[in-house]
Amino acid sequence: MSARRGVNASSGVRIAPSLLSADFSRLAEEVAVCEAGGADWLHVDVMDGQFVPNLTFGAKVIETVRKLTELPLDVHLMVVEPEKYFDDFAAAGANGLTIHVEAAPHLQRQLARIRELGCAAGAALNPATPLSSVSEVVPDLDLLLIMSVNPGFSGQQFITGSVDKIGRARAMLDAAGSSAALEVDGGVNRATIRDVFRAGADTFVAGNAVFSAKDPAGEIASLRAACAAGTPV
Repeated sequence: MSARRGVNASSGVRIAPSLLSADFSRLAEEVAVCEAGGADWLHVDVMDGQFVPNLTFGAKVIETVRKLTELPLDVHLMVVEPEKYFDDFAAAGANGLTIHVEAAPHLQRQLARIRELGCAAGAALNPATPLSSVSEVVPDLDLLLIMSVNPGFSGQQFITGSVDKIGRARAMLDAAGSSAALEVDGGVNRATIRDVFRAGADTFVAGNAVFSAKDPAGEIASLRAACAAGTPV
């Protein structure tokens, strides 16, 4: 655990079920299932209907989830002007705030503000956004999120070209001596997680794969096992 309320990367695999795919009429039960399955984080997608064509959770939902669990809340801001949300979301109990570089023209300043609020600071890249857009702020990152689908909706198909990008992201972080988590979001399931893990990711957002499974808790374990099976000899 870092000095901030987020979590810097350490050895191992982190599975972060995305609450976007959960049944909110049974939220407490869904969170409990994630805990029982050994989830490491809970991923909370915030969408404003402008940056992406969907509208989702606000600070009240984060506050509600915070009361249900002590798991780290990994909050992904798919919004324009993300800095408007930082204070409220940190106060609501977010452990980490990840913002999109496409919506953050003052990225270094915004990452610094997230850290000032006691949260881990993350930057997210859409599939078409090059890694060079974060190369100058690697020292400011606690997390780098590679989107393996175009953001906005759950249940999309994994973009296979993302594997190469993840590998290059891992090389960039390692070359800088960064301990930032390398997270992947979009189409992560048993069929895709092994290649993504082998490419160098250590943190995996899984929404539809977990919550549409007959045994969500067991699915979390299966995803972790798939990474172990993909460990290079």
